[in-house]
Amino acid sequence: MGVEGTYDYIIVGAGTAGCLLANRLSADPSQRVLLLEAGGSDNYHWIHIPVGYLYLMGNPRADWGYATAAEPGLNGRSLNYPRGKVLGGCSSINGMIYMRGQARDYDGWRQMGNPGWGWDDVLPYFRRHEDQWALEPDAFEGLHERGGEWRIEKPRISWEILDAFREAAAEAGIPKIDDFNRGSNEGCGYFHVNQRSGIRWNTAKGFLRPAKSRPNLTIATHATVHRLEMAGRRVTGVAFNQYGAMRQANARREVIMAAGAIGTPQILQLSGIGPGTLLQQHGIAVRHELKGVGENLQDHLQIRCAYKVQGVKTMNERYQSLVQRASFAFEYAFFRRGPMTMAPSQLGAFTRSDPSRETPNIQYHVQPLTLPKFGEPLDPFPAFTASVCNVRPTSRGHVRIVSPDPSAHPEIRPNYLATEDDRRVAADSVRVTRRIVSMPALAKYRPEEFRPGLDLQSDEDLARAAGEISTTIFHPVSTCRMGTDDSAVVSPRLKAHGLEGLRIADASIMPTITSGNTNSPTLMIAEKAAAMIAEDWQSAAARELPAA
Repeated sequence: MGVEGTYDYIIVGAGTAGCLLANRLSADPSQRVLLLEAGGSDNYHWIHIPVGYLYLMGNPRADWGYATAAEPGLNGRSLNYPRGKVLGGCSSINGMIYMRGQARDYDGWRQMGNPGWGWDDVLPYFRRHEDQWALEPDAFEGLHERGGEWRIEKPRISWEILDAFREAAAEAGIPKIDDFNRGSNEGCGYFHVNQRSGIRWNTAKGFLRPAKSRPNLTIATHATVHRLEMAGRRVTGVAFNQYGAMRQANARREVIMAAGAIGTPQILQLSGIGPGTLLQQHGIAVRHELKGVGENLQDHLQIRCAYKVQGVKTMNERYQSLVQRASFAFEYAFFRRGPMTMAPSQLGAFTRSDPSRETPNIQYHVQPLTLPKFGEPLDPFPAFTASVCNVRPTSRGHVRIVSPDPSAHPEIRPNYLATEDDRRVAADSVRVTRRIVSMPALAKYRPEEFRPGLDLQSDEDLARAAGEISTTIFHPVSTCRMGTDDSAVVSPRLKAHGLEGLRIADASIMPTITSGNTNSPTLMIAEKAAAMIAEDWQSAAARELPAA
């Protein structure tokens, strides 16, 4: 198939991080780059129509189809766990929200022993690929850029009920803001989205399309990596299955893992890199003991508080009408506006679950609709959802292989609501939501809480109810944590501890989860990784020594 051979860099995973890495590393025409993707092309219409995310989750054409283990904190429930299996990865199926997180997140990484990862350090890497059109240049103030590959625009639809919620939040002390990405995201406003004129903008469009014609870049789809090849402590290449045949490619310089917080630890464990006890349990020879591989899983859990309303239009009743749905299609086809441009959430807010929190620790995704759970029809009455999540969970879980078979999905156990602090934040978050909804700006719509229900008042009852109605926001991170201690997997230069020729550059390296949506922080990680890779090899060439 023309894929096997020797390359300078092999990138495993053509998702959010992998597409940017392929673009940046292949910009040097002297370096041969191989990009491997287990999924196929992103030439599927539902990827590009924003509301199409509804038809992508659980769709094997674009989604790995994972599920979590049954979670005690969710009262024994298991959650579907979509992950992108297509060019662009999760940027092809996600909610399109552009969110950096808080300065405190990155300053915390630096304070944990990761120099070069503070807010002031990472901000230039966010800006390097930014194409900011949701704000005017006079509002950039050194924080934003235009002209990069990562397109950012305003939502192309508005709802009266969301405007009213924003007013109510202001009355509750949460100020109106227009930009969540200044380092402090406290406030309420409309999310900026990764769209271009009402069409999803994924990393395959932004980074891969401009680079795919380069003769030194090879892109292989339907190529599932089974294991990394090693010679002693050096990772030398990858073995992968493409169209039913096993193939091998070698790396002169580095193999770069960009398969995400689920795929990267799974591949490492299958390769004999990880916790020795786990590997031996499945008959896999331990090539290199790294006990942190697959541990430290963190995710955001959203409590989907729901309210019936009166005297205002929501998506619930509009969707019941065939005429209305036809108008949605017409409006999108001719104007690229209307409900078909909707991200899963349009309005957001960040605030504190209680005044003792130093910075905002909860995030809202507010939607002009309600549904019992994903995949089920919308409720037949006017209503809105005020989904609230703890952006700094203290619960920690894991990703662990269950078999030496690469096709077997790993066990994904986030351990939601496993700590007392997380359960307390969950209860307090429902109370904050009730306070917002009780404000005068929403009174004329007579909001009536039906999930979780006003009969629940105690911490214990609210935490239990949160376990019953909560879902993931699909933000798994931290399973190959960056750091310098014994449980860390990669160094602050993103090199795997104790190995040569292996770097990890995806969401799995986050020491702690960022305070908000994780797609664009992952892109920043890849941007910084590409710069470090170039620096390390230029330095090595100057010394005429091989890079470790």
